Amino acid sequence: MIVLAVVFAVLGAASNAVGTAFQRKAASTVTRGGTLRLLLDLARRPAWLIGIGGVVGAALFQALALVSGPLALVQPIFILELPFALLIAIPLLHRTLPPAGWWAVFGVVGGLALVLAAAAPSGADDNAAMVRWIPVLIVCLGVIVTATLLAGRGRPPLFRAAALGTASAVANALTAALLKSATGTFADHGLEAFLGAWQTYGFALTGIAAVLLLENALQAGSLAASQPALTIGDATVSLFLGIVVFDEEIRTGWWLLPEAIGVALLVWGVLRLTRAVPHMREVTG
Repeated sequence: MIVLAVVFAVLGAASNAVGTAFQRKAASTVTRGGTLRLLLDLARRPAWLIGIGGVVGAALFQALALVSGPLALVQPIFILELPFALLIAIPLLHRTLPPAGWWAVFGVVGGLALVLAAAAPSGADDNAAMVRWIPVLIVCLGVIVTATLLAGRGRPPLFRAAALGTASAVANALTAALLKSATGTFADHGLEAFLGAWQTYGFALTGIAAVLLLENALQAGSLAASQPALTIGDATVSLFLGIVVFDEEIRTGWWLLPEAIGVALLVWGVLRLTRAVPHMREVTG
């Protein structure tokens, strides 16, 4: 089951990257206009339809991964969306990445692999008791609201982007936790129980909030300000939720050393990668 969870999570990250890259490709071919007109123009672009298919596929693969394995394993793997999106966008948008960007890609992949291999997340209880959910919901929703309020108008763009990125990351991690619980209910008890579970409607609401916060984070400031909070925050909060809500476990003791090295390499890679993206050059000749 763990192998299946890893495979589905990697496919989900790749599918999400396809969605992001092709939607950006489609957006670059249409003129800006009203929301309805923009959507109608995009709907006629094959690239945009491929992008939407990628997003739908990512959601399906994420659900399958969460049914098959621990949240603390699945969500961090979605960090791979960042390098996947670059690898797809480079030929698609006819760009080239500077050498520092390639080193950053290796840092992200290598750091993530080291962290997960050392931590070896295991165990999962899809049917968490409400006594576990209540404090988690209070803390997560409190962080989302606080970060959103701190990102109010008048704040510096970098601060707003980082704050909204943090809010989006927490919302995304909470969405994944609720999705895991809801899909577990579906797998164990069927469609009727799934439709009757509060987690089903919870992940729909938090998922919408995560998307809206993400869009605002990307508009508020540079990618270098929002992406680290989005990427690292999602993985960190998901790890926390996996342990607290679903009683998942990670290895400790001397394993903390390689885990710390992997985290440092991963953070370095994400920071370097988000700074390298603006310097991608158009291929000429």
